[in-house]
Amino acid sequence: MDKAKLAHIPGACGVYIFKDKKGGILYIGKANSLKKRVRYYFTRPLPSKIEVMASKIESIEYIVTKTEKQARIKEAELIRENLPVYNTLFRDDKTFPLICISKEKFPIVWVARSTSKRFRYSKFRCFGPYPDAGLLRSALKSIRHIFGFRSCWRMPAEACLYYRLLLCPAPCIGKISARKYNENISNIILFLQEKRHDLIKKLTASMHDLSSGMKFEEAARLRDQIQALSSISTEENPALSNAFRESLDLKKCLGLKFRPKRIEAFDVSNISGSSACACMVSFYEGRPDKNNYRRFRIKSVSGIDDYRMLEEAVARRYRRLKEEKLPLPDLIIVDGGKGQLAIVGKKLQALGLKLPLISIAKPPRSAVISKRRQKEKVFILGRSVRLKIKEDSPSMLFIRRIRDEAHRFAVAYYHILRRKKIIGK
Repeated sequence: MDKAKLAHIPGACGVYIFKDKKGGILYIGKANSLKKRVRYYFTRPLPSKIEVMASKIESIEYIVTKTEKQARIKEAELIRENLPVYNTLFRDDKTFPLICISKEKFPIVWVARSTSKRFRYSKFRCFGPYPDAGLLRSALKSIRHIFGFRSCWRMPAEACLYYRLLLCPAPCIGKISARKYNENISNIILFLQEKRHDLIKKLTASMHDLSSGMKFEEAARLRDQIQALSSISTEENPALSNAFRESLDLKKCLGLKFRPKRIEAFDVSNISGSSACACMVSFYEGRPDKNNYRRFRIKSVSGIDDYRMLEEAVARRYRRLKEEKLPLPDLIIVDGGKGQLAIVGKKLQALGLKLPLISIAKPPRSAVISKRRQKEKVFILGRSVRLKIKEDSPSMLFIRRIRDEAHRFAVAYYHILRRKKIIGK
């Protein structure tokens, strides 16, 4: 294939399609940066299986999407439709889940997949799809605690356990009218349409009307619903509530202007300067984005100098992002103390980049074995004193989780290099 065609591929998020001479689809994939991902197949040494596929590529098509979630869904749809030779994932008949609401007097709310035997688009109003089924079910459980709904396919003669758990208003035994039940369903639909603020505004107005009419018990019920809704943080869909809450808490603790969606963390691994390496992990919306993990074999440093090793990795990473005009992270985390923080800050400044930067330092070994437990310290660039963050706060747990993943990834790469040095490739 003519590599000059690669220059026309955008750096946006989307789906790419590799085709052979006859126009047959070889492989379908997704990427945060189409340009960077496609270039990988033509500019670097590849495993034998991928190298065979790359040699057959004659043309490349791509579809640009707004978000990574849309790209993931589109990728799965195209793989199931075309069954490419080199794709092994998503080739079953299992699709991403939807939230479905039936069209009847007392609607059912449930999670379905489009291939389910009970599923018919004409009989249901559908929302989604959502890539993470587990998080979706968790979000729907939260909604059910606020607005009860039925999940039974046939109305029972007696109230079921969900009524006793306050998760269903029991229309089967006449505990709620069709009008009030459908008000609950309308509220759920508003929430699923990402109109949470409109829903809270509507419930607040209804609460004031009930209070004015001396209906204090019903007004109190609406008040509880408003408080519960306010505690659920969602941005794109209800399945993102946990990640949103963590990143929002981090924004407040660090005093950032924006909620950090993409976070990158660095760690260095070596023993006495031998087989030195640095690694970077990337988190997006609170979850590991392993397609964007990077490993750096240290080239310019000899001996034991963690500061310069870290400096080299940071320089290589962000010089490339800047040159290729790729998206920069919303926050950078460094494993270390003030020294590591300062060296990375200077390197970013030299590159002409102004990015939020923090470091997390473990307590000294003497403190670990002493009776008095010392806390890990978080430092932010531009402040001389450590940040005061509670040990069990969402922010601290989130930072630790990212740091630990960076450490795990760096140690794993160090062992690979060490093994190659001892026994050869």
